Amino acid sequence: MSFFDNEAATLRAVHYFEAVARLNSFSRAAEFLSVTQSAVSHQVRLLEDYLGEELFQRQGRQLSLTPVGERYYEQVSHALGDIAQASQQIREGESGKIRLALYSSLAVKWLIPRLDNLRQLHPEIELTLNMVSNDPNFSDELADCFITVSPPKRSHFVSELLYHEQLYPVCSHKLWHQMRDKPLPQALWEHPLLTTRSIFKHAKHGEDWHRWCQLGGFELPETARFQLFSHMLLAAEAARYDQGITFLNDYLMNDIDRQQHFVRIPMHELPTGTAFTLSIRNHGRNSPPSSHWVAG
Repeated sequence: MSFFDNEAATLRAVHYFEAVARLNSFSRAAEFLSVTQSAVSHQVRLLEDYLGEELFQRQGRQLSLTPVGERYYEQVSHALGDIAQASQQIREGESGKIRLALYSSLAVKWLIPRLDNLRQLHPEIELTLNMVSNDPNFSDELADCFITVSPPKRSHFVSELLYHEQLYPVCSHKLWHQMRDKPLPQALWEHPLLTTRSIFKHAKHGEDWHRWCQLGGFELPETARFQLFSHMLLAAEAARYDQGITFLNDYLMNDIDRQQHFVRIPMHELPTGTAFTLSIRNHGRNSPPSSHWVAG
């Protein structure tokens, strides 16, 4: 009887291969599986011998999947995911845990206000939030699904568009009281313009305001005063405390914030070209991921 005449042995070798491919490391896979690195290497070598193909390219300390290894990984990861989900459904019924990774500002200002609606619609779901500052590596170690502006390009993920970002010029009620009877946009230049570095990548100082003025068909005066922030959330807090005029998107200017802290200045919006996407690992189902439990 050959090694792979034993189904349990076959599944073990495939499981070890999947861990190495997912973590891109024999040592991390050994730690994850609680076995020795030599045991992982042995299982992967047996699998390669059985398939008659190399699954990994090893160049010094660099490790990568071969084209055959990439195709095989996509197929077996789907199958192992289905096995894990089937086991969970038997053990827990229809309930389950979901780990969602998303940007901190999106979590605080957009998702958390909707969590009560999620609990009412899906009381069986136990949701864990992992906040990230930049696009993550879409690892199973981090989360099951992700909300990002750069969806994964790997085929074992399916993605669904949540919304295209638009920015709106806003200020505090106090500043709006000072300018509401004056002509726009001239009244804006009397106050500091709060500009955010993270809105447009590799942009020059005040790029958001320059683009907004260009869309409106007028020029930004040379006398305009800028205050620079690294993140829109910081600029929002500064605007809230009467320190200037800024741009906010939909989730940073929700109904409560708009009523209590902000006034949307009645002028045109600024599209950023950014699209927020919900990405979920595809376990072979025909239907795409649904964002209704997130968007509420």
